[in-house]
Amino acid sequence: MADPDENDAIFWYEPEMRGVILPHEFHVPKNLRRLYNKKPFSLHINKDFKKCIEMCALREETWISDEIIEVYCGLNKMGYGLSFEVWQGNEMVGGLYGIAMGKIFFGESMFHTVTNASKIALVFLMEWVRDKDIQVVDCQFINDHLLQFGAKEIPQEEFIQLLNKALGI
Repeated sequence: MADPDENDAIFWYEPEMRGVILPHEFHVPKNLRRLYNKKPFSLHINKDFKKCIEMCALREETWISDEIIEVYCGLNKMGYGLSFEVWQGNEMVGGLYGIAMGKIFFGESMFHTVTNASKIALVFLMEWVRDKDIQVVDCQFINDHLLQFGAKEIPQEEFIQLLNKALGI
């Protein structure tokens, strides 16, 4: 994460309690499931990866620096960086991005400019996760938004065990 108070220096954060979503514990609220099934948006993977990150960075305080955008775009070109995008016509109105390695997806950030668009992106990601037999989605930190979907916090030691298994170590 880049720290704007430190001239965008990049630091590695390793929380004692880690936010994760286990695919078999993922829950979609009934109203959101109905909305998702109506298909009010077009959904894409990597239609505009860089724009998705830039949209995630558009907030008052952000840890997403120009250098991080550049690095993640490189990871995208290498096949590791993925964006799950929600479009309304020609406009990206929601999305999330992260890194896929082995059987784990490291979620980095999400955004929305239209109500429920980031939630739709998360459901879209989780469908992809199940299709690819991903074992864990790393959320890093938990918030109320993620809790409603079944995200939970686990101790760092448990996360390392999940990580090693997902990476085949």
